[in-house]
Amino acid sequence: MEMSDRFLRACRREPVDATPVWFMRQAGRYMPEYRAIREKYSLLEICQRPELAAEVTLQPVRALGVDAAILFADILLPAIPLGVGLKFAKGEGPVLLNPIRNLDDVKNLRPVNPESDLGYVMETIRILRETLNGLPLIGFCGAPFTVASYLIEGGSSREFVKTKTMMYSAPGVWHALMEKLSDVLRDYLIAQIHTGAQAVQMFDSWVGVLSPMDYETFVLPYSQKVLQAAKKENVPTIHFGTTTATLLPLMKRAGSDVIGLDWRIHLDDGWKILGDDVATQGNLDPAVLLAPLPEIKRRVEDVLQRANGRAGHIFNLGHGILQNTPVDHVKAVVDMVHEYSLSPRERVGVRKFSPLPQGEGLGVRGGTR
Repeated sequence: MEMSDRFLRACRREPVDATPVWFMRQAGRYMPEYRAIREKYSLLEICQRPELAAEVTLQPVRALGVDAAILFADILLPAIPLGVGLKFAKGEGPVLLNPIRNLDDVKNLRPVNPESDLGYVMETIRILRETLNGLPLIGFCGAPFTVASYLIEGGSSREFVKTKTMMYSAPGVWHALMEKLSDVLRDYLIAQIHTGAQAVQMFDSWVGVLSPMDYETFVLPYSQKVLQAAKKENVPTIHFGTTTATLLPLMKRAGSDVIGLDWRIHLDDGWKILGDDVATQGNLDPAVLLAPLPEIKRRVEDVLQRANGRAGHIFNLGHGILQNTPVDHVKAVVDMVHEYSLSPRERVGVRKFSPLPQGEGLGVRGGTR
C-alpha cells in the first residue's frame, strides 16, 4: 500500500498497512526552518504569500515523514474580507479591530468570495498539489462557533463572557451572525476542495466551553451546514474540538466522517460513545512530546492499544504541537506509530505495554530525553 493512501483510507474506515499520523500545528515555531522564515515575515505575510505558505506547509513533510500535509493558514483569514480588521499582536495572539456587538455590526459584515478575497489560499493549494507527490493535502476552516467567539470577544478569551452573553441575551443577533459565518465558512471550505484539498478539517477549538444544551441550540445547526456541504463534495471531513467529551454525540450529529478526540478522554472510551460508524483522530496530549523518549513511547503505544487495530484511526495529538517541542521527538512519534501499527506479521519484536490506568499522570522527571 502506498503511504499516500493510508490517511484517506483511514478516514473512510478502510484497512491500512499502518496507522496514519499527522499533527495539528505540524508546521510552526518548534521547527527551526519556520522560525527562520518568521524572522523575516509576519504570520499574515506568510499566509498571504503562496510560495511562503507552501514552503512552510512542506517543511514538516520533509522532516517528519507524516502521512498528510495540512495547509498552512489561519482560521481567522476570512475575517479580513468580512471587514472586521485582523492583526496579530506580539504575545497576545489575534486581535479583531471591529468586534461584533449588535445586529448592525452583523449586517455590516461584507460578503466574501473565497476565490477572489482569499485567492492566496487557493494558490497555495495549487502549488502544494503540484509538489506533494501524491501525499494528501488537508484544507481547513474554523468552525462557526470558534470564529464567532473571536469576532465577539475581539480576540482570545478564557471565559467567553461576551460570547455567552450574546447567546443568552441577544439570541437574534447570535443566530444572524452564525448564519452569515456558516455561509462564508461553507463556501471557503468548498472552494478549497474545488482547488485541490483532498480532505478538510473544521476546527472548533473553543466549543468545549459550552454545555450540551447550548451546543445543540446555538451551534449544531451551523456546524452541520458547513460539514454536510463539504461532505457532498466526496472528500473526507474531520470535526475537531477540545474538551468535548460531553459533546461527542452532538458532534457526531453534525455529520463528519472523522471526529477528533483530545487527551481528556481515553480513545477507546470516546470511540465507544461515538460508535463504529465514524472514524476517530487523536489523541496524545501535546505536552507528552516534552517528556523523555521512553515515556513518549509508552504513551503512544497506549493510544494505539486503545485503538486496537480498528479501521478508522488516525493518530494525532489532542491539540497542536507546543512551541518548545523538540523536532526529534515529533519525528520519533511518527516512527513509533508506523512501527507499532504494522500488520502482525511485520511487527516482530515490537514491545507492547498494558493500557495506562485511568487518570495516571505523566510522571516526567528531568529533561526531555
